[in-house]
Amino acid sequence: MRKLVIMLMAAALLLSACGGSNKPSSGESKGTFTVGMECNYAPFNWTKMEDTDTSVAITSVDYADGYDVVMAQRIADELGLELVIEKIAWEGLEPALQSGKIDAIIAGMTETPERAKSIDFTSPYYESDMVMIVRGNDALVSATSIQDFSGKRVLGQLNTTYDDIIEQIDGVDHATPLANYPLMVMALLSKDVDALTAELPVARGVIEANPSLKIVTFEEGKGFKADTSVSIGIKQGNKQLLNDVQAALDKITPEERDQIMLDATNRQPASE
Repeated sequence: MRKLVIMLMAAALLLSACGGSNKPSSGESKGTFTVGMECNYAPFNWTKMEDTDTSVAITSVDYADGYDVVMAQRIADELGLELVIEKIAWEGLEPALQSGKIDAIIAGMTETPERAKSIDFTSPYYESDMVMIVRGNDALVSATSIQDFSGKRVLGQLNTTYDDIIEQIDGVDHATPLANYPLMVMALLSKDVDALTAELPVARGVIEANPSLKIVTFEEGKGFKADTSVSIGIKQGNKQLLNDVQAALDKITPEERDQIMLDATNRQPASE
């Protein structure tokens, strides 16, 4: 009889465990939502040394902040998960996603046909314009067409659409792309190049930190032909996570997204 009671109790415990929810119970640790980003692409993402209301720890000594971080936090909160940020160089983001090191890429990444072969993307979480950054004392500040940069040395970021589009300029001197914008800005300031391609929010952040530089916008029909939308990347085949992230993203209104970007640009540190 005693053996029967023990067996029944064990069976009840087993059934209880099998029928439990995946959501953490009170006092139980949350699951994690691990996001990869450069932490070097302000105002979308950057690294800083102090903890603030909008930052997330990278290690014990540094923190990630920026538009991508706030958006990732909003999504993680909606999913009931703890946000973890992995600081990864741009060219390492896709391999990290495929290997399972990260759950998502939220790093100002544009969906392209090539990337879509191995990554599923949400709808865009931000859209902007493509502009140029030049030195403020250069005659190029008056440019109204990308063709005004013919014969000029123009620089884009490595492995991005913003490097590819430089070829739309007839006779351009296409500089060897660099890995990140801090290096690109140094090249412009040192007169190694004449102009940088950039999304408008990034350009605004660069100008805020470097007042000697200026933004060049273009007349209708005379700018770059480029998709400037950015989306969240999820490993192909993980439909449940893709749907959950999309549903969380849909709850953030366009007005909220614009305000989050404005706030990120305003608090971007001058060192960026």
